[in-house]
Amino acid sequence: MIKPGRPRLRRRPDRGPLTLLSPVILTVVIATLAYTTPREVAFSRLLPAAPALAAAMWPVLPTVLLGTVCLFLMIGLGVVFPGLGTWWTASGIVAVTVAAAYGSHVRLQRERTLFQVRLVADAAQQVVLSPMPRRFGGVEIEALYLAAAAEARIGGDFYEVVDTQYGVRLLIGDVRGKGLPAVGQAAAMVNCFREAAYDEADLGSVARRLDASSTRYSAAFPPQDLMERFATALLVEIPHGGSRIGILNCGHPPPLLLSRGELRTLEPTAPSPLLNLAELTGDHYSIDSFGVVPGDLLLLYTDGVTEARDRDGEFFPLAAWMRRQAPPGPRELLGALHRDLLHYSGGGLDDDIAALAVRLREVPEPLETSGDPAG
Repeated sequence: MIKPGRPRLRRRPDRGPLTLLSPVILTVVIATLAYTTPREVAFSRLLPAAPALAAAMWPVLPTVLLGTVCLFLMIGLGVVFPGLGTWWTASGIVAVTVAAAYGSHVRLQRERTLFQVRLVADAAQQVVLSPMPRRFGGVEIEALYLAAAAEARIGGDFYEVVDTQYGVRLLIGDVRGKGLPAVGQAAAMVNCFREAAYDEADLGSVARRLDASSTRYSAAFPPQDLMERFATALLVEIPHGGSRIGILNCGHPPPLLLSRGELRTLEPTAPSPLLNLAELTGDHYSIDSFGVVPGDLLLLYTDGVTEARDRDGEFFPLAAWMRRQAPPGPRELLGALHRDLLHYSGGGLDDDIAALAVRLREVPEPLETSGDPAG
């Protein structure tokens, strides 16, 4: 299930109990074969492999203990089968165990460092992808975020939703590039949107503020990188109680609208400049208006969704997939999208993914009360 108002993150599966016990199982198998097969086969020479395997998943002390067990097993085998080369194999077990203990120590240090880095990344996630309510009046919203790297918590995709006097305003976008610069630019634009959405009366002015914020952030980088530091974005305005929504598309994949069983792609009538490129291409922004009715479902997404590939290199057929969905709620829609994307791509995403699902609902009218309490 997708947690309310929180991005969905892909995480690495934990090691199962069978995997954790594999060094012990390997030790038992080698010892059994060594005792039950002819001496010439010399399965006992494989005993150093057990502590080496343990170093990949066990702490230092259990790794040393397993190496000690393997050492005593080898000594026992030498007693049962004289001339087995016991001391050579025992020396190998000792050497491998010492190396395995050191390797386990280094691995644990790196895991602690990675844990601290993840704590910082989680804090950054709260800045860029902050939790949000699932309802804004008559608008129901759910969010999905999938990082391309299993270890990642956040990337260059971003979104935000705010409830203003002009209506519920949504932002979704994708910064070109990877790493900390992309995250920093995404954070700058999300923070700018949180202010501009309340201050500006039209989406074009909001987009200009976003472009200026992106330009200021990019000024810290070499001028020759300017063309490499842009972002696509989609701005949506849903007026309170209105029957039409406004959309401003800055080079972003167009949203999909599922209305009464019919699917529409809300293409812009005129292109608007990508963020950070308005100075080069002009700052003329085009706002399109589309009619909606209660019950309509709107899907906003980044290009990581449509560019997810299967084993044959085919792109994920989002529009065809959307048509097959029964009239779901936002949570159910994104839950199915999350599951089917990972299944389609075999769990290996090439790009970050962000999506917002929005459903318009009827807002009940307030009950009228009589001015005369006595009736």
